[in-house]
Amino acid sequence: MTRTVCTSASHAATRSLTYPSFSSYVKARQPVLLRTARSLTANPSDAEDLLQTALTKTYVAWERIEDHRALDGYVRRALLNTRTSQWRKRKVDEFACDELPEPEPVPGGDDPAEQQALHDAMWRAISKLPARQRAMVVLRYYEDLSEAQTAEVLGVSVGTVKSAVSRALGKLREDPELGLVR
Repeated sequence: MTRTVCTSASHAATRSLTYPSFSSYVKARQPVLLRTARSLTANPSDAEDLLQTALTKTYVAWERIEDHRALDGYVRRALLNTRTSQWRKRKVDEFACDELPEPEPVPGGDDPAEQQALHDAMWRAISKLPARQRAMVVLRYYEDLSEAQTAEVLGVSVGTVKSAVSRALGKLREDPELGLVR
């Protein structure tokens, strides 16, 4: 009687598939997805790690994802789920960083220094929001998702999105640092 033994190395070799469509997707969408990851973390390095983890989860599930037109939603959900798990496991020595990602240049208009000051003040104010409100504000206003899309991504009702975003905007309006920039 002959037995076939599958060693870990040979098993890994048969499982290591490459997906050209995954590589193309990452190349095309990485800047947008990284911006989403950065909005969920206080540190650019953490954002890169968060995106890498979410993309790894996406890669593992690549064959099971039926509608590749909905990949951004899948990856956003992976980002939020991963970040939520990190918040729950957060270490005591973790701290927020004052350094923010470089802003995209705005053609024409106001003084770049004023635009930068407003951008920095806004991100500091957003980073003070509770994690759930921050995620909703980022998805609604930075990722330009509708209330229904935001609710779907976060797995909550549209009413929950509306009330949480309303409360978050109220907190942003009351932020003294943003009052100085207005």
